[in-house]
Parts: sequence; structure tokens; C-alpha cells
Amino acid sequence: MSGGHAIRLGVSLYSFTNEFLGRSHDLPALLRETAARGLGPGVEAVGFQSFRSFPNVTEAEAGAFRDALAEAGLRPTCLGITADRFLQPGQAVADSELIEFHARQMRSAHRLGFPLVRFQHAATPAVIRALVPLAERLELRLGLEVHAPLFLDHPVILAYREMFEAVGSPLLGFIPDFGAAARAVPEVQTAYFRDVLGAPSRAVDRALALWHDDNLQPLDRLTDFAVFCAAEGIDDRFRDEIALIFGIIGRGDPARWSEIMPQVFHLHAKFYDCDPQDGSDPAIDTAANLAPFLAAGWQGDLSSEWEGHVTSRGDGFAMVEAQQRYLATLLNPAARKAEV
Repeated sequence: MSGGHAIRLGVSLYSFTNEFLGRSHDLPALLRETAARGLGPGVEAVGFQSFRSFPNVTEAEAGAFRDALAEAGLRPTCLGITADRFLQPGQAVADSELIEFHARQMRSAHRLGFPLVRFQHAATPAVIRALVPLAERLELRLGLEVHAPLFLDHPVILAYREMFEAVGSPLLGFIPDFGAAARAVPEVQTAYFRDVLGAPSRAVDRALALWHDDNLQPLDRLTDFAVFCAAEGIDDRFRDEIALIFGIIGRGDPARWSEIMPQVFHLHAKFYDCDPQDGSDPAIDTAANLAPFLAAGWQGDLSSEWEGHVTSRGDGFAMVEAQQRYLATLLNPAARKAEV
């Protein structure tokens, strides 16, 4: 536990994408560095990013991972799995194939030692419902990531909420991603669009205006932006890069996390940057996102998830360290008062 609190800190290895893809760290090295910097003990991973034999992880690879965790004094918390109906481009697979695809990933998660998998809404409630018997045999929880551009009142999420209620299994729940309840588009992204890509300011400004327009649904913002770019002659590569903000950053109200509180399995403390003074993220109000869980006395694991690597070559370890110092002040009131 962090600071005696019931919320336990950990990290998603996705935060270290720059280090992993840049080959400065392989998977065992990521785990050693995580332990050395005190960024665990919880470790979350993404199946297809971290394991070569995924979705059919071999016992040899699983054993090596479990050994590396034990050696580093870390523990597995959550494994991200994928819902992909288009494993072959242009050829959508049937539900039966998607169920089997998820089952393979679930068995691999169990083999690796993860007690929870984070699945995507594209799986559909029918597919996940069919997987409950396997989850029961594996004693594996299934958590739907509530991720932008969808929020709690979106029809897709409501369909899952209804299915969870109907099935009544303690193995079905949610994983809130704080990026779904942001207050602004990260400045690191807009700076990337303007200064690195050289995108026209009028395109960036229009995208920001649409993102802040609460009269529009998420997909309507994307459509309106595409229409604007076509009318203004904005190059497709600028349109496609900038449109990313509509899919990964949402404007949900963080107070509404309380609606699904009893079914929350895990938390994603998504962030893009850290204020040099206190470590808070200017774009995602981490304190506001945590508030409902602190008020409810929620207990479980929280993963720091730095997604700034999407537009930055920054140091993932340094960013997570900064965020976790800030998180410690939120989770430990005594430490917060001492700093003031």
C-alpha cells in the first residue's frame, strides 16, 4: 500500500514504450528498473507489446516472466488484451472466432500469473458473456477499460453495464482510464502538431475548439473536423495526426466514476505531463479522478500510465517517478500537509 492507503501504486509497462522500442531496455530490464526506482510493486503489461509468443504464451516465456517479477520483488496486476475483428484486413471474424481469440489471451494471462485482464469494448457484451465460464475456471477477472472517446453514458458502455447486471458475476467489472475524464488536450500534443509536424495553426485551433464543444458527441467532433479539413485543404496526414485527440482524450465528468464504483477492479492513472512544481498533469485532473475512489474507500491497484510517448521521446521512468511523487501526496494526507 502507498502511505498506508488502500490504493496500491504500480505502473503499466506501456509507460516505458520509448525505452522498450528504443532497445535501451528489454522486458527483464524494465522490471529491474521499475523495482530499483520504487515504481511498483504492481506491474501491468500489454500482451502483444511485452510477450513475443502472445497470444499463445509459451510456458518457457511465462516462466521467465514470473521469475523476473519474483527476482525484482514485483507482482502482476493486470494484462491488456486485444479485441480485433480484423485480424485479416477487410475480413471481419465471427463472434465464435473472436471468443476463441479472447480465450487464448485469457489462458496466456493466467499462465503469466495475472489475476485480471483488461479487455476492449470492441469485444461486444455477447463475446464477453460467453467467456465467463472460462474466467471462472481460470479464476480470472475481466475488466472493461472505460476509455475515451466513450464514457459511462455511451450506448456501448451502457450495454456492458446492463450485461454485467444481468449476469451478476463478480468476475466482470470495469477499469476506469483517467484520460476519459480530462479537462484539456495535453499541451505536449498540440506542441507536437504545431512545432514538429508543422501542421497549420488553423487546423489545430479548430480541433481544440471542437474538443471543447460539449454540444457534440465524440464521433461528431471527428466528423466535423474532417469536413473542416476538406474545406480548408488541410493535408490528410495533418488531419489524421490531429484527429488522435478525439479518440484518446475525453471530456467525461470524473465525479461520475462513483456510478460504477462497486464494479471497479483497477485504475489507470493516465497522464501526459507533470507540472514542475507539484507533479500534477495540466490536462488530466488526477486529484478529481481519484476523489470518488478515496471518498468511497475503494481498495485496489492503480497503474501509472504515461502516454506522452505518443508524441514525445521523453524518459518514461522519469515521468512515472514524478507522477508517483504527486500521487503519494494525494493518497497520504499527512504528507500533503507536511509539504504545505
